[in-house]
Amino acid sequence: MRISTVTMYEQSVGSMNRQQADFMHLSQQLASGRRVVNPSDDPQAASRAVAVGQSQAVNQQFSDARVSARNALSQEESVLNSVSDAVASAKALVIQAANGTLSDADRQSVASELRGIYETVLGQANATDGNGHYLFGGYQDSSAPFVSSGGSVGYEGADQVRKQRVDASRDMPVGDTGRDIFLSVPSGSGFVASQGGPDSTSVDGGNTGSVTFKGPDVIDSAVASASGRYQVVFSESGGDTTYSVLEQDDSGTWVSAGIDGEPYDAAGTTVEVGGLRMELKGQPADGDKITLGPADEMNTDLFKTFEKVLSVLESPAETDAEQATLSNTLNVAMREFDASLDNVLTKRASVGARLNELDVIDSVSGNRELNYAQTMSDLVDLDYNQAIAEYSLRQVGMQAAQQAFVGMRDLSLFKYL
Repeated sequence: MRISTVTMYEQSVGSMNRQQADFMHLSQQLASGRRVVNPSDDPQAASRAVAVGQSQAVNQQFSDARVSARNALSQEESVLNSVSDAVASAKALVIQAANGTLSDADRQSVASELRGIYETVLGQANATDGNGHYLFGGYQDSSAPFVSSGGSVGYEGADQVRKQRVDASRDMPVGDTGRDIFLSVPSGSGFVASQGGPDSTSVDGGNTGSVTFKGPDVIDSAVASASGRYQVVFSESGGDTTYSVLEQDDSGTWVSAGIDGEPYDAAGTTVEVGGLRMELKGQPADGDKITLGPADEMNTDLFKTFEKVLSVLESPAETDAEQATLSNTLNVAMREFDASLDNVLTKRASVGARLNELDVIDSVSGNRELNYAQTMSDLVDLDYNQAIAEYSLRQVGMQAAQQAFVGMRDLSLFKYL
């Protein structure tokens, strides 16, 4: 069989080209550090690498989301810390104002300081996160969540909490609503009493007598745990003062609690109902009322507590009725500030728990990222020892092909012409 010179040349050139292509491919692998430079190098590994890369990208997105969530929660924790300090300072001022030796001018001075704290708390309630989002406004960003109007503060924020997807199966609240922080108290915060009916808007609750109260104190926790709201109603007939106790049923109607027309002694009377005890003193007027119940069913508005304390401190206390209103209001405010402070501290603890959870998720995510990186390395990374050995072998092969071409070229008959 005769093989033409052209065929030999073509085969020799093709062999050199293949060796050069393999040599170039190995050079690309060594330069990039990747075994799979093109999908054709290992289609199955390339396909799996795409899936692992997508998982890595998703994991990174969750990591970025956790950074955002941590920033928001850290800012909220800082604000709640300031609010708890402010409420504690307010209670200290109320205790100071309850000193019976203070004059009206002294109480005015205390009220001035308390008003500063009130404005501070209102400012903190309308704090933003630096991106235009109100920390305690929920999904409401068009306006401040708390608006002061006519001497009172109203909540205009949303009741839905912002959430952030911080992991594949975890939607984490990255804030709390203003209603949960400033207009609520935790259940089990004890019991509170107030002058007048439960819906009274005036400081004295409509009472005109000089009766004062202490308590309510729990004397039977088992009974008190199931207690609702009660109302002590005073009646006067023929110079004798009596009292009756009503309780609120499930429909909101006040019905007798089994204590009706009991004699009242202005020097001191003890009322026990629903596992609770109250100490009453002073002379009530006909129709005066005292309402008591669980703290979470009475006034839960922190700003309203500030407002009624400011109102009573900024007003003179000259008559017996005014002094009774001052004493009762300050006693109730202490308990309400305690309940509000407990609520703020509870929410702050919840924020801390979420920050701790983010740390745990970060740790798990870090381990997951290491697993992804290891899997990706196993799929596409280059074994340098093997690649360098093959690189040297390909280099020898290419040189051999070149030498063979030189030898084949010298077999041409034209060399002898």
